[in-house]
Amino acid sequence: MPIFSAGSLAACAVTLMCAGGQATPPGSSLVLTLHPEGGTPRSAVLLCDPASGTHPEAEAACDALEQADGDFARLPTEHRACPMIHAPVRAEAHGTWRGERVHFRTSYSNTCFAEAESSGVFAI
Repeated sequence: MPIFSAGSLAACAVTLMCAGGQATPPGSSLVLTLHPEGGTPRSAVLLCDPASGTHPEAEAACDALEQADGDFARLPTEHRACPMIHAPVRAEAHGTWRGERVHFRTSYSNTCFAEAESSGVFAI
């Protein structure tokens, strides 16, 4: 009768989880960055399928990208009041959406517009 150590049992459990699809990489992985004019850039990682990462509202951001089929130019817009303060920010997204490479860059008049016009994807 074979005898297994605790370490070999743990290794077997990890192997089974990986083989069973439990520990597969996310379907989408994006780095989102806001570059305020003359300020310090902010970044967040957004993982989808399942939603996670360092984005403060990962699930909502993944839902918005799902609605746009991963096309940042087609993200839905949230209707909310934003101040008419000119404080430009450049928004960028790099990574993959369901296996397709993503390289997106646009500018917004301020962070409020970046958040509203991206349906929260750039709310980082």
